[in-house]
Amino acid sequence: MLLALESIILPDLSPDSALTVRKASLRDVDAIHELIGYWAAKGQMLVRSKALLGESIRDFWVVHAIMPDGLEGIAGVCGLHMLASDLAEVRGLAIHPNFQGKGLGKKLVLACESEARAIGLPALFAWTYQQKFFEACGFHRVDKTNLHPKVWSECQRCPFYENCQEIGMRKELE
Repeated sequence: MLLALESIILPDLSPDSALTVRKASLRDVDAIHELIGYWAAKGQMLVRSKALLGESIRDFWVVHAIMPDGLEGIAGVCGLHMLASDLAEVRGLAIHPNFQGKGLGKKLVLACESEARAIGLPALFAWTYQQKFFEACGFHRVDKTNLHPKVWSECQRCPFYENCQEIGMRKELE
């Protein structure tokens, strides 16, 4: 069963809740789409189509939650998207509202960072409205004028390109 953001009110995590950070699979696409769509509707992130999520499912990590009553689904998602041989973007970070403040976002970013280190990437990048969160994860703010050209090529397809309010963050891994 998927975690329906608008129709199911999940209880707070308890010691009996089972949480697993794992690579996303195609069976997660609907839940990821719903979770990202929830935050996109609030203006906190870009919407992603189910087709795009399906095509890029290997980029994503999820937190799979099983509640004590057996209800289960996706409590969080985050992607690691290769931009160039020397840079990947941490993107699509979204945590179910009932699971916020539990450290799941940081666990997902660390999963992406671990994967980036394993393949030899020297740096990570993120666009965000949550500067303090990414600073707590070891990222620092970067001037938009000093971004990798591949970042800009992706930005030109964004509907908010002319009026971008997101903050660029970078983390060196070496």
